[in-house]
Amino acid sequence: MSAERKTRLLAIGLWAALAVSLLAWMAVGYPWPICVIAVLILTAPLNGLIRGRRYTYAWATLFAIPYLVFALTELLVNPAARWVAASSLLLVFGWFCAMVLFLRASPTRRE
Repeated sequence: MSAERKTRLLAIGLWAALAVSLLAWMAVGYPWPICVIAVLILTAPLNGLIRGRRYTYAWATLFAIPYLVFALTELLVNPAARWVAASSLLLVFGWFCAMVLFLRASPTRRE
């Protein structure tokens, strides 16, 4: 299995785990509509991630930043949600790194 395929599968797996962790915010008192909306917004890059489009991986790295900021903020200021915030923070950071690794592993197509 090529490095490009491995990093693509890793990024998709971490995306799925991040989506589940966003739903876990309901366990610490966040309203379910907010959690569902956060997951629905997270589905925006899914088609391009599955198809392995470099352009999607490039913009999705920027797309991950608000989720990273939210998890980091909640980790620092919300003691009741620290366990969910820590897991979300690790997952979003891992997803970000996996997307960058995919971009490094995949060839640049010039036309």
